[in-house]
Amino acid sequence: MPQTYPHLPEPHAERPPVGLFLVPAHRRDTPLIDPAAWHGIDPQRLAWLIRHYTHDGDLVADLDNHPTVSRAAQYLHRHPATITTHGDRIRVTDDRPARARCLAEDGLTLLLAGLPRPGDDSLAMHDTAEAMHRWHRLLRPGGFVLVALPARAPEPGRISRRSTVINAARIAGLRYHQHIPVLVVPLPAHDPRTDAATAASTPPALLDGRHLHTHMDVLAFRATTLDQEDTDA
Repeated sequence: MPQTYPHLPEPHAERPPVGLFLVPAHRRDTPLIDPAAWHGIDPQRLAWLIRHYTHDGDLVADLDNHPTVSRAAQYLHRHPATITTHGDRIRVTDDRPARARCLAEDGLTLLLAGLPRPGDDSLAMHDTAEAMHRWHRLLRPGGFVLVALPARAPEPGRISRRSTVINAARIAGLRYHQHIPVLVVPLPAHDPRTDAATAASTPPALLDGRHLHTHMDVLAFRATTLDQEDTDA
């Protein structure tokens, strides 16, 4: 269970809080590889995220229309939405009756997105900011974007991918709300590298010469209201 904060505006916070998402106790002895996982996050923890950032009746969508997101939203009594893309145009549809759509506040309460996007591993600042600007327009005021980002060490002399996403979101008018590292493998109870007597003789766990990925990052961004945008301008 991550140590998270209520989703309220934090105009004076200099550093958004960090909440660590641990491996669920009932999964510590089993592989976390799950065909129903959303970008590596199992359905149980995904449902927790949706519940934390939304309320009953809110509209929830995944940029890739992942079926696990739809099932979790329905289970939690949220309304799953479907996203269709035509070039640079994005359309959101849902199964609510027309009257309910007219009475409800327009826009998504929660949009989930995995980065980098399929076919583009570069995460260029300009392209990412443009994409997040389009996502921002899908949200109602106060809505959230949750970005799933595989952890990767920055290349020498280059900005980290997490910093790139955060800066792109700010360019798009989104407020950085929270960083949630999500463990994707159970961590050992004891690591020999933390013991001064065995640290030097314990080789790091590598896969093809690279450190094993033990976590991924989920970054939460909040849509600004018109008043906030005027204040920031």
